[in-house]
Amino acid sequence: MATKARPLVKSSSTPISDGDGNHVHNEILLGLPPRERELLFSKLELVRLRMHHVLHEPGDTLKSAYFPNTGLVSILSVFPDGKSVEVGLVGKEGFIGLPLVAGFRTAPTRAIAQIEGSVFRVDGETLVALLRRCPTLDRQLQQFSQIMAMQVTQIAACNRLHEVNERLARWLLMSADRIESNSVPLTQELIAQMLGTRRSSVTVAAGMLQKAGLIAHTRGDVRIVNRRKLEEASCECYGIMTRQIKEWQNQAQ
Repeated sequence: MATKARPLVKSSSTPISDGDGNHVHNEILLGLPPRERELLFSKLELVRLRMHHVLHEPGDTLKSAYFPNTGLVSILSVFPDGKSVEVGLVGKEGFIGLPLVAGFRTAPTRAIAQIEGSVFRVDGETLVALLRRCPTLDRQLQQFSQIMAMQVTQIAACNRLHEVNERLARWLLMSADRIESNSVPLTQELIAQMLGTRRSSVTVAAGMLQKAGLIAHTRGDVRIVNRRKLEEASCECYGIMTRQIKEWQNQAQ
């Protein structure tokens, strides 16, 4: 049975705030040593995100990078006809703006807030300059880039091979892990867009999971009722990803 993945890096157990007194929840920021934290935190700006706030579109110049603090951001692959499908999820465990870390300046995907929350924003050029002085931050962002690459690859395979009810279970588990809540405040229409399928298919899949006592859904909210059984109902992709992250966690210690 799959279990929730722990952060790739250990974070401080003592509550930490930025220079403006905002509580920091992002696990990458929490894992920084005091010297690097001091260098970076003075450059961060807390930004509140409403649902559907777009951080960047494909082809955009990446003027800023983001450390999600609360909420949930979807990474979407967008096609020329306007259709899109989710290929990644980022919450407080991660970072948005990975091309900058590799020396690239443009975004290949859309990043959009699916659950309102907040991010710490940093100027892209400032971040690149800081990485030369912050080896722990650089290493953590490199590690997260590997997690995202693995996640994108697995989700692409999942979208091709597995049934909608299995993919829905996997998506709900991934979302719940990142917001640390069993209540996922999204409509079935938005979930269908994320999964790249019809809303009617999500309605049928959600009905199956609800009938089995695994979830309860109302308009605008899906609540996990029985996580253990939902993990069993999910395709193997959720377990594959969490096990790989745990293996890398052990190697990083």
